[in-house]
Amino acid sequence: KRFDIPLVTAAMETQRAVVALTIGPVLLIATYLGGWFYFIPLLALLVVAGSEYARIMHALNHNVPRWLLLPTIGLLLAAQWWGEPPLVGLVFFTALFVALVYCLWLFERGVTYDAALDWFALATGIVLLGLVAGHFFLLRRLPVNGWQWTVLALMSIWFADMGAYGVGKFIAGRFILGRHPLAPRLSPKKTVEGYVGGIVIGTTAALITANVLGLPLLLAGLAGLLVGVLCLFGDLSISLSKREAGMKDSGMLFPGHGGALDRLDSLIWAVTIVFYLVQFLGPYFPAAG
Repeated sequence: KRFDIPLVTAAMETQRAVVALTIGPVLLIATYLGGWFYFIPLLALLVVAGSEYARIMHALNHNVPRWLLLPTIGLLLAAQWWGEPPLVGLVFFTALFVALVYCLWLFERGVTYDAALDWFALATGIVLLGLVAGHFFLLRRLPVNGWQWTVLALMSIWFADMGAYGVGKFIAGRFILGRHPLAPRLSPKKTVEGYVGGIVIGTTAALITANVLGLPLLLAGLAGLLVGVLCLFGDLSISLSKREAGMKDSGMLFPGHGGALDRLDSLIWAVTIVFYLVQFLGPYFPAAG
């Protein structure tokens, strides 16, 4: 029996690796192809993430109906894929207004006496998974190097995550000073060493990706650095919700990795950061080579 735990751990690590090596290339190919090949898989993942978010909110006693949240997420994502800013603004305004009216109705009918918190929870899901996550499509729609920058965002956060996991689990405590918890209440397994290692590895991955795809190296390095530094907080924000709800994972869509929300929590912020860096700083950075 003393071998049971190592065997289970090895099986879980293998499962994680198989899922990562399957989903990653599929998403990269979809990013390159664009169009429906890109829109449909991401729409499906974000709708599933919305369902998982509603489940977490229900565990926290917030009234977040899937019948309202999920169509709203879909409409906002479609508007950002095909529409222009005025259409996106109209859909977003309408979504928040309908959510407000619904929560006022709940209070008036005596269904809940936390209607304000219900509205905030519903509005947060709309903003995070409909508006902010829409940058997956805004970044891919960029007229110049749209798919290349999207690939760079994906590679940066993936390698930052893998680097943090590898350094924190296998290197810290063995070859360097030790393991120092980063956020023990929110995510006990995260370490300061892993965080720093993830930033370094993610930035390096961004530079290599930029060199291969012909993107500006300085801007790519800055993007990789900011993704590594900042996207941790997107991860921790979902960890906070799960902790308060008494959940380990948001779902079981990806064996060994958790749910769609667990996999997208950092990616959402990565594509958003890269989008605005390219929009505002792109003209000032020359392309590689």
